Amino acid sequence: QVQLVESGGGLVQAGGSLRLSCSVSGRTFSIYGMGWFRQAPGKGREFVAGISWTGRSTNYADSVKGRFTISRDNAKNTVYLQMNSLKPEDTALYYCAAAFTAQASTTQASYAYWGQGTQVTVSS
Repeated sequence: QVQLVESGGGLVQAGGSLRLSCSVSGRTFSIYGMGWFRQAPGKGREFVAGISWTGRSTNYADSVKGRFTISRDNAKNTVYLQMNSLKPEDTALYYCAAAFTAQASTTQASYAYWGQGTQVTVSS
């Protein structure tokens, strides 16, 4: 079993920055591709960013390219999401997920394990 715990969410003004962290415990962290997803009120959960188990391959949603950066530290069993130039439309519950595969998948079906989420609220 794999457990994921997100942290780092909060309230920030538009244009500000936040760094989310996801601590992973259980089975070997380094064999999983990891991803961040988000869900805004009244909307479905959407892909934000993904990273391969080596960290060499990443994918981003078009809406966050150039503003968000995903990274991982396999020695610390942690994945990060650095979010800069935040916009009110980035307001959502952000989830960390671990994939069945080692790739930086963009699809929810690829992810087997999910955290409980951390709230990000961006005020205008």
